[in-house]
Amino acid sequence: MKTIAVANQKGGVGKTTTAVNLAACLAAAGRPVLLIDLDPQANATSALGLDCLDGHSVYGPLLGGKSIVEQIIPTRFDHLFLVPADLDLAGAEIEVARVDDHLTRLRAALAPLATDRPFEFVLLDCPPSLGILMTNALAAADELLVPIQCEYFALEGLSKIVQVIEQIQSCGANPQLTLGGILMTMFARTNLAQQVVDEVRKHFGEKVFNTVIPRTIRLGEAPSFGKPIIEYEPNGQGATAYRALATEFLQRHSS
Repeated sequence: MKTIAVANQKGGVGKTTTAVNLAACLAAAGRPVLLIDLDPQANATSALGLDCLDGHSVYGPLLGGKSIVEQIIPTRFDHLFLVPADLDLAGAEIEVARVDDHLTRLRAALAPLATDRPFEFVLLDCPPSLGILMTNALAAADELLVPIQCEYFALEGLSKIVQVIEQIQSCGANPQLTLGGILMTMFARTNLAQQVVDEVRKHFGEKVFNTVIPRTIRLGEAPSFGKPIIEYEPNGQGATAYRALATEFLQRHSS
């Protein structure tokens, strides 16, 4: 089982879009996937056409009151399962911070998954902030996938993420955490966007996925219909890009 945190402290970069659509594409390829919605706004939950369920989130497992296995619900897609989010998660930022092992609560909560539920991949959709929930995700993950928008400030935000990884490693919360991949999103055919892609590749080399996610209206529309892009517009640019990302992702994890 490989646990991947999909995170960026900056909002509006395609983070949840990537978590949902990568999960859907991996599941469509026959890989058992668990998507965990860590954002109190529950965007990943609604993007799969599901409603928030009171008491059904990682809130209980984070505070030691429930098992993570009990929080898992099926989706309408074969091989894709979800731990939804609810508003209780907003309180977790405060309550988890009060306990001594506040950085590793999620890692402990996810431990039973290795034996109780045979998932190949666990994707953690993180909230767009450097709070307790995101740092817990980084402490629980094997690697980090960072979606960044093809815009001027992309490198600045990426440098902050790298600093957080180093802090999580150095404090002992997760010395094995690695930067698994950087995904360029919302690409438009402009000189500036191409320059940003080139600059990120120059600094991070093979860490950057070859796949680039285009900016399309359909990708923006799909969550409001509760559908991943491969269901909403299966033959469009967005679906093609996320299928390519899933293929590249699996190639990287084939060893």
